[in-house]
Amino acid sequence: MTRPDHHEVVDATVATEDTMTPQRVPVRMYEAPEALVVVAPMCAVQRSDVHIEKRGTQLRFWAHLRSAAPREYLLDEWDFGGYERELEVPDGYGAGIEATLVNGQLVIRLLKGADVGDMRAQPEGAEIT
Repeated sequence: MTRPDHHEVVDATVATEDTMTPQRVPVRMYEAPEALVVVAPMCAVQRSDVHIEKRGTQLRFWAHLRSAAPREYLLDEWDFGGYERELEVPDGYGAGIEATLVNGQLVIRLLKGADVGDMRAQPEGAEIT
């Protein structure tokens, strides 16, 4: 079996992402003294792949498909990315966004305080190269 070249991987990734439904990310959400905290598993993506936005009362975060090398899997139950989730934000949170992505765990903190309007963010944290 030969390894796919870079162009084959890119083409397969684009084709897969065009036809796939993003994976619904499970979350844990809780109120801390200074912020609303959302924790979600997002394995096999880097922080530059992850996008976070708050629009009105909605928090949305997602990551595009990382790679879809053409392979013949014996079992195929998940993808490297193609994640998406949208949540309702309770009143009182919207003064800012802080986020980290470390070891496949995304942590988003919506700061307590007056809503400053729509916001976008990307997580901080160490990239693994």
